[in-house]
Amino acid sequence: MSVIQTLIFAVVQGLTELFPISSVAHGVLTPYFLHWNLSPEFLKEHFLPFVVMLHLGTATALLLYFGTEWISIIASLFSKQNNEARKLLFLIIVGTFPAALIGLILEHPIRHLFSNVTNAAIFLIINGFLLYWGEKMRNKGQRNIRDLNYKQAAVIGLFQSLALIPGFSRSGATMTAGFWAGLKHEESARFSMLLATPIIAGAGVLEVPKLLHAGLGNLFQISLLGGVASGIAAFLSVWILMKWFRVNEVTAMRPFAWYCWILGAGILISQFI
Repeated sequence: MSVIQTLIFAVVQGLTELFPISSVAHGVLTPYFLHWNLSPEFLKEHFLPFVVMLHLGTATALLLYFGTEWISIIASLFSKQNNEARKLLFLIIVGTFPAALIGLILEHPIRHLFSNVTNAAIFLIINGFLLYWGEKMRNKGQRNIRDLNYKQAAVIGLFQSLALIPGFSRSGATMTAGFWAGLKHEESARFSMLLATPIIAGAGVLEVPKLLHAGLGNLFQISLLGGVASGIAAFLSVWILMKWFRVNEVTAMRPFAWYCWILGAGILISQFI
């Protein structure tokens, strides 16, 4: 990928990773819309490690935005007084496990879905229905994260694994599950972002060595540049998203559902024109 392509791709990645509109689908659709002639080998073998490097920028943005909270969570390991932060840590661990396990098992077959524009469009439409359903079943949830039990955290983490499928959104799936558990919009978004941090960072730890030793030329350097751009875009994204859910408590998910339906349907229609 060229520098310009990398920057465009990274900004799209950073903006869509935390919005509930599937960054993976947009990663597939961006080259399609802009008519980039990326090789099938890159898409099937190197696309995932490249995107994961961009995810490191996203993880850094999340750590910076929720820095105070993460410091409190880590400090709870060395203090018996902050029980609420320690419980949050355990909730994050329980919620991270399902997606991490499923990701390790299904990583290879899922790679071959990334280059399929039609599949991404179909799953994007389904993601829209998931968001709309989540909004409908929210039923004015009033719970905070501290009110979750570990079974509910595991279910939310299981929903996070849907993000392995191009078209499904990590944040959309986990926030929908958070609504099921009775969380308020802002609390569900906050837990979704906290839950995403270790899984995104962990994926980067696993994939970066592959970029370093795969003999990919300047791909590693290009990926670093993309990671910085993606991180800046992701920080802006989470800032906007948290403000959005704080202000729009009733219909916060509907615009994203309509976006997924319109984009997915538009892509499918274009396939037959």
